Amino acid sequence: MSNVKTAQNRNAGSVVSKDFNTVDFPLKQNLSPHGRVTAVSMMKDEGPFVLEWIAHHLAIGFTDLVVFTNDCSDGTDDMLFRLEQLGLAHHRRNVIAEGIRPQPSALKHAQADPLVQASDWLLVFDADEFLCIRHGDGSLDGMISSAKEVGANGIVITWRTYGSSGVHHWSRAPVTEQYQHAAPTTWNKGWGVKTLFAFDPDYWKLGIHRPKIKNKHLKTGFPETVKWLNGSGQPMEEYFKFRGWRSIVRTVGYDWTQMNHYAVKSIDSYAIRKFRGNVNLKKDKYNSDYWALQDRNEVHDDSTLRYSARRDEIIEILLSDQVLRNLHFHAVERAEARLAEFKGTDAYAELVAGLQEAAKVPISEVVAKPPKPRDPAKIAALMSEVEKQATDEAKQERRRKMQSDWTRASDLYVGDPVHAQDAPPAEMFENKTLSIPADPRIFSPSALQQITDGKFERNLARRVLKRLNPGETYLDVGAGVGFLAGVIAKERPAVTVVAHEACPELAAMALSLWRLNGLTQGPQLSLTSAPLVQPKDGSDCASGLGDLLAQTCCDILAVNDPGLTAQMLASAVQAMANTPPKAIVLGVRALKGQMDETQVISLLAGCGYDPLTDNPLTSALLLVRNPPASPSG
Repeated sequence: MSNVKTAQNRNAGSVVSKDFNTVDFPLKQNLSPHGRVTAVSMMKDEGPFVLEWIAHHLAIGFTDLVVFTNDCSDGTDDMLFRLEQLGLAHHRRNVIAEGIRPQPSALKHAQADPLVQASDWLLVFDADEFLCIRHGDGSLDGMISSAKEVGANGIVITWRTYGSSGVHHWSRAPVTEQYQHAAPTTWNKGWGVKTLFAFDPDYWKLGIHRPKIKNKHLKTGFPETVKWLNGSGQPMEEYFKFRGWRSIVRTVGYDWTQMNHYAVKSIDSYAIRKFRGNVNLKKDKYNSDYWALQDRNEVHDDSTLRYSARRDEIIEILLSDQVLRNLHFHAVERAEARLAEFKGTDAYAELVAGLQEAAKVPISEVVAKPPKPRDPAKIAALMSEVEKQATDEAKQERRRKMQSDWTRASDLYVGDPVHAQDAPPAEMFENKTLSIPADPRIFSPSALQQITDGKFERNLARRVLKRLNPGETYLDVGAGVGFLAGVIAKERPAVTVVAHEACPELAAMALSLWRLNGLTQGPQLSLTSAPLVQPKDGSDCASGLGDLLAQTCCDILAVNDPGLTAQMLASAVQAMANTPPKAIVLGVRALKGQMDETQVISLLAGCGYDPLTDNPLTSALLLVRNPPASPSG
């Protein structure tokens, strides 16, 4: 049994319309070693953007672009029909039955479409979505090859929400070049997904976010053959074979690929869309609340520009066809004429004022209304026996790994933190004795979950507090947002706390966090950002760390600086032979940075330190110094 067909289907004349490739044209249909790699989409009055969308996805490597249209008034359908004649896309009329929304109708037609059924790999996505691949050379072929190499037959691609980038007025410039600011990758409200997968219509029913296994195959061996990866090329969890349309903390990933979602574009472009309608006929969808949700511009991301040169080459060739050229510019000029009609009206002015106000809503205050509240009892009742078994086994495996493999703990912070001190405060949550802002621009998804649950670094704080006595010193190197240092300063006022953080954004956040919790710098609590790793004799050394150890004579040393190596740490500790710390804590940031776990344990063993094996920490290593042996005789 196989759910992948052979590439022989690609030349089967029965799967394409009689109009396909009937006009000789210099640009030819892509070929792929993986057979037909098909995009399925829906459009209505997308005329100004059709050529960019087509060119972008031809540049990525799709062999077939199948687009369903309904009720077009700007020539979108005519453009797609001409592209079909040129042999570069496939146009389908979305004949909508009464009472059915356009998008589900298109998917129903796609399910029965001969070309779609002949596809080997398939991805369903919208006209305002542009696939972006970071993996390898940015091609679909390369990414699919890598997925196949690890036995996978699907990739779950998470949205990246792109905002207006502050653009107000209409422009003919490409979408992917006008809008280069997006929500942080950690923003879970933007974690909807689209799924690229090996397709067989006998086993799969198409969906807008992901396909579903047909009921007749649920209790067969077919679910065991489904091996999907997330957007970072890591295995997806078992539950996603059966349900779900969003990534979660444990499954989100952007290292390989993301789906750029340009839901709003400029204010003028948004105005045109608002007065046009939408594919799902949602009443007043394009209001200020929707703008606040989708107009996210916190992080600059221009990764999709890797396709610009090839896209422009393709567009130039497409415009060499006079029929297509006339249709394209007619659609552009029509949109501009419509915009001119209402741009000076009170309705337009009211819309602009509302959007500008909505743009001021900070990301931490955006509300996204789910379609339906989650009902665990109802979900359990709908689960098939095979799904229950797979989900239960996955939960047991996760628990086992959490208990035995601490290195799977996620990073605490995003890779490119924003200057949080210049932004409105996020919602605060009580953790231990400090309140922490749940700011997605600073904290990773897993850390945000811990913060909202009141569990951020909780166990580590408890263990360190138990080992500190009055009059001792705690040195926190790589203190991050200063949480541990702040907790210790607050709960152990007789302990001297010295924090060090080299990242300016995190150091600023630490000072802000302390202020929010009534802590001030002074003799008992201080923060330094002096460089620890300095060049010396042509090699890197950690003279700054040695200086800190000598100055503080700390009793407990916490190391979370991702730039420190095992050798740097061991050398600094060896230099403190007369006053070494009684315990050393190695955190996730350090051990996921430059510090090798095996090497640092070995080197610190030479300094008299052994890892704590009795009830070890799950998110850090705690090494305790053995007392020196008594002199014999």
